[in-house]
Amino acid sequence: MPKIAANLTMLFTELPFLERFDAASEAGFDGVEVLFPYDDPAADILRELHATGLPLALINAPPPNYAGGPLGYAAVPGLEDRFRRDFRRVLRYARRLGAQHIHIMAGEAEGPEAQQTFLRNLGWAAAEAPGQSLTIEPLNPQDKPGYFLNDFAQAAEVIGEVGAANLGLQFDSYHAHVITGDVTGTWRDCAPLVRHVQIGDAPGRHEPGSGEIDFAGFLAALAEAGYDGWISAEYHPGGRTGDGLGWLAGMSAGH
Repeated sequence: MPKIAANLTMLFTELPFLERFDAASEAGFDGVEVLFPYDDPAADILRELHATGLPLALINAPPPNYAGGPLGYAAVPGLEDRFRRDFRRVLRYARRLGAQHIHIMAGEAEGPEAQQTFLRNLGWAAAEAPGQSLTIEPLNPQDKPGYFLNDFAQAAEVIGEVGAANLGLQFDSYHAHVITGDVTGTWRDCAPLVRHVQIGDAPGRHEPGSGEIDFAGFLAALAEAGYDGWISAEYHPGGRTGDGLGWLAGMSAGH
């Protein structure tokens, strides 16, 4: 049975970050994800996780580049040493906080050299942390122009070439809709590779049910495939987060 997580980077932003854990718990979420938790001491985040009893589903790697550069560079030639150094920092956070998945961001790059860099970095990371689940996620080129990983077939090829048991696919309904226009069909094509699901509607990446995506059909396809991992709410609320959670009540009733 899938578990529903709140992305605390995007939800409950009307509250200070450390107060969002309690808000997610009170709203009925089963867990949380935090894209970049590195601004706060791990001890403070761990305290909130323990107080609410919410597990941490996912964090992103690498930490943000505060100099104004791109957030990811796993596919960027020449930055391999930096990738390894920052990945080790992310791994310390993940282990301290009990994060189930680490999403490794490819960054902006193109061409065969970027492909080989991505494969080498992913292979190294998978071997460096064999007990840690790692994911990669295609991001659509409209929102993230220049991002190396922008296609689901490409992601499947990368996962196959790396061939690591702890590397899988992160499936985002919003990006899937923008990339392919067929969320459910895309899911069926790659379901065996998926470790983590994120949901947001299109256009605008707002609440599920607010746009064009057939979430009833998509959720039925998840159930049909026997998916029992996290479904994380990663969207921009149309107003206060709590006012737009009708979709969560519907999914909870479906549990």
